[in-house]
Amino acid sequence: MPMTIANSQKITAWEDVTAAVGNFRLAALLGWQDVAQRYRRSSVGAFWLTINMGVLIGALGLIFGTIFRSPMSEFLPFICVGLIMWGYYSQLINEGCLSFISNTETMLQLPLPFFTYILRTWWRNSIILFHNIVIFPVVLLIFGKFISFNSLLVIPAFFLVSLNMLWMMVILSVICTRYRDLTQIIQNIMQVGMYVTPIMWQPHQLPADKSILILDFNPFYHLISVIRDPLLGGTGTLLNWGVVVVMALAGWTAALLFLNRFRSRVTYWL
Repeated sequence: MPMTIANSQKITAWEDVTAAVGNFRLAALLGWQDVAQRYRRSSVGAFWLTINMGVLIGALGLIFGTIFRSPMSEFLPFICVGLIMWGYYSQLINEGCLSFISNTETMLQLPLPFFTYILRTWWRNSIILFHNIVIFPVVLLIFGKFISFNSLLVIPAFFLVSLNMLWMMVILSVICTRYRDLTQIIQNIMQVGMYVTPIMWQPHQLPADKSILILDFNPFYHLISVIRDPLLGGTGTLLNWGVVVVMALAGWTAALLFLNRFRSRVTYWL
């Protein structure tokens, strides 16, 4: 049954989320239109982002691979997946902060589930991810390597990663709607996070006494590892998978409670 303006403020967070997921085609259509609109009249379209990402991977891979004296056949695939996934995560977080603010007019006029706007942001950036990830097999072919059977683990890994990113976006979208300055703080945190996460450096290059603090307690290290390790022929550690699963369960519990508590106030903060 479609929601009306009168009862849209009274539904629970769980009902909001399930209604949005049940009508995912709407969020997918809006997300696709966002990408199409951004690159309208461009003959290359969203692949401009792929070209830019490819140039960035090549430049940083050459520079940091030389600095760390790492074999390019090992380092370039590593930094390729790391940069692509970090770009995906940072865009989801940064744009997730604005998911409600950037849809103010729609939210004030149409009684759509709030989670629809989160899914819209997630799908828009997922489309861009799918464009960028084509760089990885090209990098492998350059060095005569091929994707292994372990790469199938990327499917459940991406599902778990998406669950984690979505609950983060839910909480941040509500908080940033209330406290607008927090968006800038989050962007700065994500910029710093890139350098404390093994994106441009490899975990084994870290001193053993620092690895627990910088790696084990860094959630984005685990979120990247469950994607990157299978693509590079590994499986990821049990700690990587365990942290990602626990984060998803605990995060969604907190997100539903949080959205349920403040959902009725979001439209007043817009």
